[in-house]
Amino acid sequence: MPFGAELLPGGGTRFRLWAPAARAVNLCVEGAAALSMEGGDDGWFQHEIRDAGAGTLYRYELEGGLRVPDPASRFNPQDVHGPSRVCDAEAFQWQDGGWRGRPWEEAVIYELHVGTFSPEGTYAGVERRLDYLQQLGVTALELMPVADFSGSRNWGYDGVLPFAPDSAYGEPEDLKELVQSAHRRGLMVLLDVVYNHFGPDGNYLHAYAKPFFTERHHTPWGAAVNFDGPGSSTVRDFFIHNALYWLEEFHMDGLRLDAVHAILDDSDPDFLSDLAEAVRGGPGRERLIHLVLENDLNQARRLTRASGAAVRYTAQWNDDIHHALHVLACGESDGYYADYAEDPARHLGRCLTEGFAYQGEASAFRGGEPRGEPSADLPPLAFVDFLQTHDQVGNRAFGERLAALAPAEALRAATTVLLLAPSPPLLFMGEEFGAGTPFLYFCDFRGELADAVREGRRREFSRFRQFADPAARERIPDPNSEETFARSRLEWDTLQQPPHREWLELHRSLLALRRDEIVPRLYGIAGGAARFSRVGERGLVCAWHLGDGSWLHLVANLAAHGADGFPRPGGRVLYATPGGAADSLPGSLAPWAVAWFLDAPGEGGSR
Repeated sequence: MPFGAELLPGGGTRFRLWAPAARAVNLCVEGAAALSMEGGDDGWFQHEIRDAGAGTLYRYELEGGLRVPDPASRFNPQDVHGPSRVCDAEAFQWQDGGWRGRPWEEAVIYELHVGTFSPEGTYAGVERRLDYLQQLGVTALELMPVADFSGSRNWGYDGVLPFAPDSAYGEPEDLKELVQSAHRRGLMVLLDVVYNHFGPDGNYLHAYAKPFFTERHHTPWGAAVNFDGPGSSTVRDFFIHNALYWLEEFHMDGLRLDAVHAILDDSDPDFLSDLAEAVRGGPGRERLIHLVLENDLNQARRLTRASGAAVRYTAQWNDDIHHALHVLACGESDGYYADYAEDPARHLGRCLTEGFAYQGEASAFRGGEPRGEPSADLPPLAFVDFLQTHDQVGNRAFGERLAALAPAEALRAATTVLLLAPSPPLLFMGEEFGAGTPFLYFCDFRGELADAVREGRRREFSRFRQFADPAARERIPDPNSEETFARSRLEWDTLQQPPHREWLELHRSLLALRRDEIVPRLYGIAGGAARFSRVGERGLVCAWHLGDGSWLHLVANLAAHGADGFPRPGGRVLYATPGGAADSLPGSLAPWAVAWFLDAPGEGGSR
């Protein structure tokens, strides 16, 4: 890796910093005098110290005396303003040499925040729950960002040191041990990474590496990261090496790239293409690596397949299906839900069988601008479906989960649709047992920045009817309060209490059914091999031609009243919600009734 501090084979450490805006840089090792670094015309500064080994604490000193951490620090034990620590990338004794990953069709993803998932709030705390996740039926953990952020608590999207696992969760070796323990249980580990911006506190790049940013593009966080202007080749390398770093040094099985629609890049090939090529041509040649996008633009071209395999990106988080299911289950139509409120069942059917609901149609929420690209030729495996995520829960004013918003029978129907449909499902931590704790937006800023974040958060909700009154906005929890963070921690002692026990059993049984009956038939599933039709206002019938030649059928009445006119598909009943939904077909379905059928070659089926 060309960035940061590197241990030398014969002993000592080479320190490198790209500081094109600096005329001189000093290397400051803790407890020693500052040393002048050798500079070059290309903006790189370098110095070697023969007696500096692993554990050495260091910073860089700029003209004027400002001392800054290494932007490629592998660990900052005293937070983002403190010194960086030299790490030995090869010291950890990996024992997962036989691990080659898992095929994507087996993916059942569990998104979690390390700090609030367990009472300990650490990597070790997550590790202690791996058996539980394996028994639940999860096959992949997805960690919210762990790159070093300011303070002791944060969602992770305010990271400023992309290579440094945050010290609030433990040592880098603890994260490696978590990954290794997951692999021992057959679990993949995916990591959420943020390449569209840096957090507001602790980012010193403006002081010595101005080409890291550009005024040619702007994002919600200000000047964009420079991916296509002068100096951008080093910036692109910085983030591409970051992706490779997590995959190679930490043995991650994949990455989820946050909000790539905010990565503004007019070059060809663009940064996202180069990153995918580097991964596919690097660690992706040796084991299964999965790259997942969050992309509000619904760019189907980034998910293309060749001979059934992903060319660049494996899948995309499908916000469309969440919005359609949320409108159906909760009836909300504020904000972006307005785009799905008129005909949510049609949007859902399109998501289930074609990928995106918006494939170039005008979005009223976006001022009538067209959104998305045609996606029907992509297989269902190109879309990650979900009912809840950190965004969809935490970006509500009070962090309510669906169990607090939707009738139980509606949530059960939506869960049954999610977990048995061909697309890989994602669960947000605690969803599987109907957690009663909220997941609130929290951070740990100080002074004027804390005030700005608090007021900005409340201002965000002023356009919603229920927060039009300033007094109502004052009730929105303060993101900087430690209590806000503490309230977001899962309460595991409720697991065996009703109704949590029943929700957990539902999720376990559906995921076992998915594992045994659906996953073995997904390999080779093609795009353009599914269809849907409507029955009344909120009735839906879907069919998928699976990779082994089977047909999977869904019949659902997603309404609070009974409805007539549903067909009875061929094949055997795979699963039906309570109320005898399958027995009443053809004909009527009870409110919130869902039935799945499997018509497999050689089984004969039954009607």
